[in-house]
Amino acid sequence: MVLREVEEGKEYIVKAIKTDDEELDAFLFSLGCYSGEPITVIKHRRSGCVVSIKDGRYNIDKDLASVIEVE
Repeated sequence: MVLREVEEGKEYIVKAIKTDDEELDAFLFSLGCYSGEPITVIKHRRSGCVVSIKDGRYNIDKDLASVIEVE
């Protein structure tokens, strides 16, 4: 399932980043969002969601949340 579909407040593990955009992939990697890392959706919003990755909180848009596959 993708990040847009997950339950708020529950920790998931990033399974894959489904994009061919190397710049986007590098950006997510710099945030600590890569395969095997835990991620938690703090709040879903109309424009995207607020996520917790490692010790940071980030607001990501719905298109970006659609390419992050979790388990």
